[in-house]
Amino acid sequence: MGSPLTSHVLDTALGRPAQGIDVTVELQGDSGWQILARGATNEDGRVPDLLTPDAFIAGHYRVTFATGPYLERTTSKPAFYPSAAIEFRVDAPDEHYHIPLLLSPFGYSTYRGS
Repeated sequence: MGSPLTSHVLDTALGRPAQGIDVTVELQGDSGWQILARGATNEDGRVPDLLTPDAFIAGHYRVTFATGPYLERTTSKPAFYPSAAIEFRVDAPDEHYHIPLLLSPFGYSTYRGS
């Protein structure tokens, strides 16, 4: 079985996947945020294997995309959004959670994908 948590970053300004964006997954606990996984988007803009199923539990998660270096590489300008942090709740860890990020130099959006 693959990761129960996946992501995909699309550069909407350039109309292509965003490769090389560092991604961090954290879980909020009693003493703050705990890093569970790190990865980087591949040539298809995906991070397919962030977590193993046994590491994915119910809770409050945050996925942070380090968008700054990518945006600076593709625009040759300082990034307006140096990072994008998306918080979400997992109530059913046996389900698959896909967190896409649609990115452009001056905006981003996300949704729960499939």
